[in-house]
Parts: sequence; C-alpha cells; structure tokens
Amino acid sequence: MTVHLHWFLPTGGDGRTLVDRHAYTDGGITRDRTVSGVRAPDIDYLIQIAKAAEQLGFEAVLTPTGTWCEDAWLTTVALSQHTERLKFLVAFRPGVISPVLAAQMASTYQRITRGRLLLNVVTGGDSAEQRRFGDHLDHDRRYARTAEFLSVVRGVWGGRPFDFEGEHFHVEGGLTALPPDPLPEIFFGGSSAAAGPVAAEHADVYLTWGEPPWQVKEKIDWIRRLAEERGRTVRFGIRLHTISRDSAREAWATADRLLSDLDAETVAAAQELLGRSESVGQQRMLALHQGGSLDRDRLEISPNLWAGVGLVRGGPAPRSWAATRTSRTGSRSTTTWASSTSSCPATRTWRRRTGSARA
Repeated sequence: MTVHLHWFLPTGGDGRTLVDRHAYTDGGITRDRTVSGVRAPDIDYLIQIAKAAEQLGFEAVLTPTGTWCEDAWLTTVALSQHTERLKFLVAFRPGVISPVLAAQMASTYQRITRGRLLLNVVTGGDSAEQRRFGDHLDHDRRYARTAEFLSVVRGVWGGRPFDFEGEHFHVEGGLTALPPDPLPEIFFGGSSAAAGPVAAEHADVYLTWGEPPWQVKEKIDWIRRLAEERGRTVRFGIRLHTISRDSAREAWATADRLLSDLDAETVAAAQELLGRSESVGQQRMLALHQGGSLDRDRLEISPNLWAGVGLVRGGPAPRSWAATRTSRTGSRSTTTWASSTSSCPATRTWRRRTGSARA
C-alpha cells in the first residue's frame, strides 16, 4: 500500500480558531461582528504555505472552490511559478464552465506547470451557492451533468475531434490542440446514490470526509463494487483536519481550547445553516455532532477522531479532526500524521490509498 499525503491551501483565509468568516447564518454575506484572528489569503502568505508543503515532502495541496475563496485555477498557476515539484489539486464545479474549455485549461495548465495538475470535481451540494453561479439544477441532475461533463473532458483529451450528444451538453468536434501530458488524475467525492455511479465510471481517486471507520469501509466497498462492475479500479482518499502535537494529551488540550472559543448561539446558527445543505455527505457529518453538543467526549467518534470542527464549519470539507498520538523509537518521537508551518494549528491533509483499503 502506498500512502500519498496532501496539504490544504487556505485560499479563503487562515486562523487559529474554529470560528471564521464562514460561520454566519447568512453564509458570511453580512457581518454584524468582527471575527478576530483571521489571516487574509494574500499571495505572499500562500507562497509561504506552498513552499513549506513542498519542503516538507507533501505531494500536493488541495485548493477549494466557491464564493468565499480565491479562484483555484488562477491562484495555483501563480503559485506554481514559486515551486518546483508540488502538485495542485484544483477544485472546480462542472456546472459553471464548459467541459471543452475545462479540458483546454487543464492542457495549458499541465504545460505551464510541467505536469503538476490534479483535478477535484465538485458537483455541489448547496443549492443557494449553485444559484449564485447561475446553476439551477437539482441535486441528482447535477450529478448526471457531472457524468456527461467528465465524458466530454476525457473524450476531448483523446487528441481527435470528439462529438457528444447528451441531456446537458451537445459538443461537435471538441478537442484540445495539444492534449495534456500527463492526463490529470480526477478526484471526486459524493455520498449519495446519484454520486456512486459517477465515481465508479469516471474517478481515478474517490474521496470521503472523515467519518467513523465502519462508515468509511462501507463507502469504499460500495464504490469498489460499482467500479468493478464497470471493469475499472478506483483508488481512495480521506480528508481530515489534523492536530499534531508531541503527545495525545497536548493534542486533546488544543481540541478543548478550540471548543472553549465557541458558544451555544454560534453553534446553533452554524448548524441551522449547514442543515439546509442537499449534500448527503454534509448530512452524515451533522449526524456526528450530537445535536450541536460542546461536550468533547461526545464528539469523539472513534479513538483520536473528533467531530468538533463540524460544529461551525461547512462547505466541501470534512467535519472530523484527528488528534495525533506519538510513538517513540529510542529517543526519537514520531507522530501518526503530519505537521506543517501553517499558522493554523488545525490543518488538513489528504490520505490517499492504493491497493487494498481497510477502514
């Protein structure tokens, strides 16, 4: 089994608390109070994060998409000019861009960065956010469109004119003059019945948020079976926030401090907002939060896996945090997960598995 570690690029801002500009009942559009400790995602800071991730040996950095962050394509191609090996997992929504244009952008990106693009396809689970970008399809139709979108993208990358006639896209002679080399891997997540077949047919890496191990295993088995029925093999990844300290006691002390920054009113407002999401994955995350409990013990969903972050944060991110333990070999101490120079002590990592996956 090979494990690949990815970091997170905070293009929506960074900070040391759970409460940030997303934790408002209206999604952050109006601000009736000041949120302290949030660092703006200016280019100098993002360069610092990207360089640190590269120096520490991370394979790639995830870059989110949506209203509350900088554009992922533009930001990461700029950062690629300040790094040498680091790859960029660029998140984007297939409902707001032509699949032929996306294929062309990916091709150009690969040449500019010498093959350092990974694609994270985000179908979208928040109808209000989708409408903000002009997308009015319902949940299941969005996944059907994603399947067509990825069919077109892969067809256009074939190096010859490609025709496609579907419910959502009609393409005649689509192609990129120079296909990307190598072809970007496609990362995809979705927990609903509509998402599974799309992942099995089109994804190279299927992604899940942090959930109890038995639920992750069920999801992996489900996607693996659907992929095998189509003659394909899919790899798997999980996204977790991490608290990396020299001991479990210190890690849990940090978790307690993060909880102490919250109050019941803030949690209730955020939970109400998150509860409106159509995302099945988001609903699964909400089920872990014990009705908005601020009791740390009730938020521990398995040993060293904590659901506290999801009390107030939404969007395409996991709601689980891993508080790390350490092991000692002689006088050397090593942590279970990974650490970084990011200013945020609760940082994020992908864990991608190949071969046999056991939850």
